[in-house]
Amino acid sequence: MSLKVSSYRTLLRNFCSHHGHNHGGKSEKSILSTSTATLEIATKQQLYMLDSNSPGSVFFLPHGTRIFNKLLKFMKLQQEKQGFTEVITPLIYKKQLWETSGHWAKYSEDMFKVEGNDKSKFDESEKDDIYGLKPMNCPGHCIVFKRFNRSYKELPIRFSDWSSLHRNESSGALTGLTRVRRFHQDDGHIFCTHEQVSEEISKTIKLIKICYKIFGLNNFKMMLSTRPDNFIGNLNDWNRAEKDLSNVLNKELGENNWSLREGDGAFYGPKIDILLTDNFGKEHQAATIQLDFQLPQRFELRYQNDKDDYDIPIMIHRAIFGSVERFMALLIDHFNGKWPFWLSPRQAIVIPINNNHKEFANKIVKKLSNEIEDFDNPTKLNTNKFFVEIDDRNETIGFKTKDAINKGFNYIILVGDKEIESGKLAIRSRSNRKIENLSVDEIINKFKLLEDNYE
Repeated sequence: MSLKVSSYRTLLRNFCSHHGHNHGGKSEKSILSTSTATLEIATKQQLYMLDSNSPGSVFFLPHGTRIFNKLLKFMKLQQEKQGFTEVITPLIYKKQLWETSGHWAKYSEDMFKVEGNDKSKFDESEKDDIYGLKPMNCPGHCIVFKRFNRSYKELPIRFSDWSSLHRNESSGALTGLTRVRRFHQDDGHIFCTHEQVSEEISKTIKLIKICYKIFGLNNFKMMLSTRPDNFIGNLNDWNRAEKDLSNVLNKELGENNWSLREGDGAFYGPKIDILLTDNFGKEHQAATIQLDFQLPQRFELRYQNDKDDYDIPIMIHRAIFGSVERFMALLIDHFNGKWPFWLSPRQAIVIPINNNHKEFANKIVKKLSNEIEDFDNPTKLNTNKFFVEIDDRNETIGFKTKDAINKGFNYIILVGDKEIESGKLAIRSRSNRKIENLSVDEIINKFKLLEDNYE
């Protein structure tokens, strides 16, 4: 089917709206101030850095990488529970693929291009070929779906992908973590039948509610965007899809708890957009759920139905975090740098009272961090590790305690003569001066409980 719209740019913008290009109607000044506050916290906590050698690409520092990896681990567990299978797809594709998807004709100026330098006379198909860095994962997932014969018995097929994505944003538009050139998404694509759409949307909404609750992001709204004037595809398919989506929203949220945006859907299918409101009243485009009738047709995707005939699957694009980078910026703002224990890059710090206590304090750090110096055997995959440091500087206890709180450590553990003799360590949280006296094993159990409960 040929593309019967004036610009394919809308497709990419809608696919990637959850990457942060829709700022919920906020001005650029507001967005910039948010980014400045975020950058101040990130600099103070050494989470990430930016550098002119790669504009728009984030350098995640060790502490920021810990948060990034925790977010990935968290979402991977949630996606596995919903039946997603993780794939890893290439970062670059020949321009033929982007011609098939439609991007090369209408969006190539916003893609990074990579030119091949293979001068081999033996393979003309590789000679001086042009490639494009991918701005999204969906065309690659279409290739994976198409490679094998598919049956209705396999559907729905759900792919997730954490590959890095690239978009050639103008230098003037780059803003911290919120608008970048290289980013990652908790990207998921579902290939299903018409009959399966409602259930898949329902499960996705449930996942959104579960995930946002964990982060304390309870103030959000969902909007159904319906058929625009320049829609493509079958009118009956559109009517059915919009009815399915509205029924699911009524079921999951209640009839009066979502809004309608008539004519604001993507031309390839209706969509549900989720706007988060943070602690400061700012709205952020985050999750998205989009039905797509277009790409399956452009890539000629088929599955065998129960009548031994072939049908075209429906494709659902969905993301919960959206861009992980942008979601991290939202969380830095939301928590104001005071990370919950499970997500914190600095979970505890051990402070020896004087030099006589350093050796014992280091042993405590190694036990809490599970840093077993065994280089002859592999570390077990399910090893519990906490991010624990030691402050053995020649400073006062008051100074080191205040510094630990400023740096965002969740717990402060003091070690002196009394603690060494009793085996009970003095531990306090950053927000409460009350001291508990716990053994190392009791502290480990306390930390495990905090992580298990996402606290």
